[in-house]
Amino acid sequence: MTRVQLTDNEWEFIAPYLPIGEYGPYPERLRQQFEGVIWRFKTGGQWREMPTELGAWSTVHNRFRQWRDAGVFEALLDGLITEAAKRGGVDLSLVSVDSTTVRAHHDAAGMHLGQDVITALENAAEEEKARQKGGDSEGQNGQDAGTGPEREEWRRVRRRQKLRLKAALLGRSRGGQTSKVHLAADRKCRPLVFVLTAGQAADSPQFIPVLKRIRVRAPVGRPRTRPGAVAGDKAYSSRGNRAHLRKRHIKAVIPEKKDQAANRKKKGSRGGRPVSLDANLYKERNTVERLINKLKAWRGIAIRYDKTPDSYLAGLHLRASMIWIKDLTWITH
Repeated sequence: MTRVQLTDNEWEFIAPYLPIGEYGPYPERLRQQFEGVIWRFKTGGQWREMPTELGAWSTVHNRFRQWRDAGVFEALLDGLITEAAKRGGVDLSLVSVDSTTVRAHHDAAGMHLGQDVITALENAAEEEKARQKGGDSEGQNGQDAGTGPEREEWRRVRRRQKLRLKAALLGRSRGGQTSKVHLAADRKCRPLVFVLTAGQAADSPQFIPVLKRIRVRAPVGRPRTRPGAVAGDKAYSSRGNRAHLRKRHIKAVIPEKKDQAANRKKKGSRGGRPVSLDANLYKERNTVERLINKLKAWRGIAIRYDKTPDSYLAGLHLRASMIWIKDLTWITH
């Protein structure tokens, strides 16, 4: 028999966010289907291997897709953060930002794209290639790449493979296909926002997009979007990121890279002032590292089995919601 995925107290936080359509599931089956989705991401098993006591796997899978497309999991996470803010449980005095690489299972490749989407991606790729300078018709070894029909067909297939990986947010590396999760955590080791990119994406360019997604609604007034301080490792040390924090009056807790410090000293007085770092606050950056460990406790999050990035993001929001629910139920009792 499958272990119960939810307690009654936890279900009370989830039930209001699940829509019941005119031809939707019976109310008593909502919990069963939601537990089926939790089972899938917690174990990383295939939908077809779902235990029968959780319902028909096809029904649970279709329900998950409907909830995913309707934004139910993202709304659930936002609602739980709002509920915690009402109780004074959200601490934005220090927000830690980091990223983690997720290995993609070989079944995650091959996301289906419509012909119109593929054509649009190919046209965009051709326009981007035309804007680049210094291109020639020679191959990597300096030999003529050829313009025969077989060569053109090979190029078309390779181009479509790359476009599929780009649309699925999958990157290639020596270890295989990967995705990267960029996230922010509050001072109490709870998730706030997620940004999903391909595995080869750098951390620093995603620093500002992650901060712009932070939005904590309070009982009164506008949502809070500005933390007191932001902590990050040396990967986020750049002039653009520091200028963004300075403009928003946010304290930066980011160490300076050695090459940046050497370049600043080399310029003398023109290099500017040394970067200040609060060592005590930087010690608390481990909250985001511990959060990553919590997220990857679910096998379906530690390894990406989903073909579409929307499905994997839905699983991330579900896992983050369960972390907040555990905290809220602990506060209640």
